[in-house]
Amino acid sequence: MADIGVGYGMIAIAAGLAMGLSALAAAIGEMAIGSAAVGATAEDRDMFGKGLILTVLPETLAIFGLVVAVLLWLKMP
Repeated sequence: MADIGVGYGMIAIAAGLAMGLSALAAAIGEMAIGSAAVGATAEDRDMFGKGLILTVLPETLAIFGLVVAVLLWLKMP
């Protein structure tokens, strides 16, 4: 069995935290914006497009977290 140093474990933990915490933050943002978008759409049907776009915007946090996690993962041999 190969001897894996503590540094590789730290990189793996950092990649997991980067992805997990960014996805959690995106979910919280989507929850708040999504409920407001549904309320706005219920009052005015023309707000659907704006609400949909605003609901998707927090997902960029999860995408950035995925990019950071992949960059960290590529540091491991």
